[in-house]
Amino acid sequence: MKQITVILAIIWLNSTELSAQGNERQAIPRDTTFTSYLAWVKIKKDYPQTRIVKPYLPKNVKAKYNIVYASLPNTTYGKRDLHLDLFQPKTKGRYPALLLIHGGGWRSGNRTMQIPMAQQIAAKGYVTAAVEYRLSPEALYPAAIFDIKAAIRYLRANAKKFNIDPDRIAISGSSAGGQLAALIGMTGEVERFEGNEGYNHVSAKVQAVIDMDGILDFTDPAESGKDIDPAKPSAGASWFGATFRGAPEKWIEASPIQYADKNSPPILFINSSLPRFHAGRDSVISILNSHHIYTEVHTIADTPHPFWLFHPWFEPTVGYMVAFLDKIFSNAK
Repeated sequence: MKQITVILAIIWLNSTELSAQGNERQAIPRDTTFTSYLAWVKIKKDYPQTRIVKPYLPKNVKAKYNIVYASLPNTTYGKRDLHLDLFQPKTKGRYPALLLIHGGGWRSGNRTMQIPMAQQIAAKGYVTAAVEYRLSPEALYPAAIFDIKAAIRYLRANAKKFNIDPDRIAISGSSAGGQLAALIGMTGEVERFEGNEGYNHVSAKVQAVIDMDGILDFTDPAESGKDIDPAKPSAGASWFGATFRGAPEKWIEASPIQYADKNSPPILFINSSLPRFHAGRDSVISILNSHHIYTEVHTIADTPHPFWLFHPWFEPTVGYMVAFLDKIFSNAK
């Protein structure tokens, strides 16, 4: 009972984060239904062997928390700072960078869920960043895309400061974060997705993408056909502000499959055993194959959707990610 009370207190505090503009302070709405703990509660009956992955900073890694990568002066909730947590190898050098984007149906979750993965990948010779972005209770599509692209531009603009090789930047994401990572990776020069959140003279292109259970085609019936009950909008409808029937153009526009072409970066897909979260994957691979762009797929058998948050699947997931990044960046770190 005490543990539940503490967790509820943390959820309450997270849900009342404030944004200040002048002397005005307004609460930013938060959906706290997706956390590592609540996900574990949901799966533990079917997967009793699971344990939540905890943060652990390796000895060869240094951390910088709460870095402001963009300041938005005039949002609905006043001035809004966006943050990332950065992890760097302690040794000198210019390292490839990896941005990690959390999941949660575009409406829940937070960047701290990606910190354990960011820490362990940094130990393998990468600068990693767990990135905050605005979720649907605060701002609808395409705000999240503008935010994450601003984070890429921030890191590239400050590459020397953070020991980053600006020509070797990758993005990864899980679930909704996987969809965002794929979309951002495939729209490096699509103007309507750039936003105007700083360093606009700097490129937001990435050189590699890792998609963990993020859909690539919103028109797939598993996504577009969910909004049967108007009182229970799907995560997609909540993000777009409309169902597929109400605004199909938004759902199509946000589908990474629409942008798969000769300019797409190499992509690693790491998937659970649930086909729903593979929507569009095989078609994207077919398109990329026609342009001789490297893709790689690992499906982890008998896994729940949020497998990356738990042992025993965390270590092999990190292993797949590092092996892929080493291959794409030629291990020249």
